[in-house]
Amino acid sequence: MANILVTGGAGYIGSHACKALAAAGHTPVTFDNLVTGWHDAVKFGPFVQGDLLNRAEIDAAFEQYQPVAVMHFAALSQVGDSMKQPGTYWRNNVEGSLNLIEAAVAAGCKHFVFSSTCATYGDQDNVVLDENSAQHPINAYGASKRAIEDILRDFEAAYGLQSVIFRYFNVAGADPEGEVGEFHQPETHLIPLMLDAIDGKRDALTIFGTDYDTPDGTCIRDYVHVCDLVDAHVLGLNWLREDKGSRVFNLGTGTGFSVREVVEHSREVTNRAVPMTEGDRRPGDCTKLVSGSVRAETELGWRPTRSTLQQMITDAWRWHQTGHYSA
Repeated sequence: MANILVTGGAGYIGSHACKALAAAGHTPVTFDNLVTGWHDAVKFGPFVQGDLLNRAEIDAAFEQYQPVAVMHFAALSQVGDSMKQPGTYWRNNVEGSLNLIEAAVAAGCKHFVFSSTCATYGDQDNVVLDENSAQHPINAYGASKRAIEDILRDFEAAYGLQSVIFRYFNVAGADPEGEVGEFHQPETHLIPLMLDAIDGKRDALTIFGTDYDTPDGTCIRDYVHVCDLVDAHVLGLNWLREDKGSRVFNLGTGTGFSVREVVEHSREVTNRAVPMTEGDRRPGDCTKLVSGSVRAETELGWRPTRSTLQQMITDAWRWHQTGHYSA
């Protein structure tokens, strides 16, 4: 139906979005510098190796493919790392996004789907977040994403650029067909770290803090299946193409899962024990971080049908056993 420029399309979420776009009849054009992405993950449309810090490379992609919309995933995203290297995060995430937004406007591409984060809300412990919750980011990653949201707002006022913004916490699972999956170097996410421990690729999974005010003493986090997440992004694209205007949507379960719940479900899925050690709480960790998704469900018709621990771990385990990227 149309070319869609997908920045970060060689990464974990972006590659799944490319598959979903192709299934919806679009042609996803991946734009990625391969710093954290993988060439092997580009399977569903053309690939442009380029950097968002290079405006000429972005302009060339727009000129060659004439996309009708942008789906923007490309970003550095490690919270701890962002506090150690704030300049790197502000330069890569904000300057890169500004280049992309300016290039889109210059090319007459006025539909922009932005993958943001619930980190823009900051430390709001034990609250079910929604789109109207106050945004007070407490790290450079969240602050950089909040800044991009502000840029999009200003570019709508000045140039008519319409955007759909998605905010969410943790993403898990993999393509059920095993074509793409989660592969980070180094890995920092709970479920793949846990599967590595089960598989003997690391000595043990460390649980940081077992004395939180939760039913089992471990902190609670929200998880969304990657396929549910990218389905929302495709619905967001449709929203824009139907001229419904700019909108922000949170994506979450509203309840979340504790670390011990994740571990217990992994035992059920893999039939293997999880080697574990217990560590102290990490500075800054909250007891419970979750988001609701009432607006996405009522307005977009989004249904997170795969976002159960059973399904997320099953799909992640299948990919963990059979999937990999070599380049």
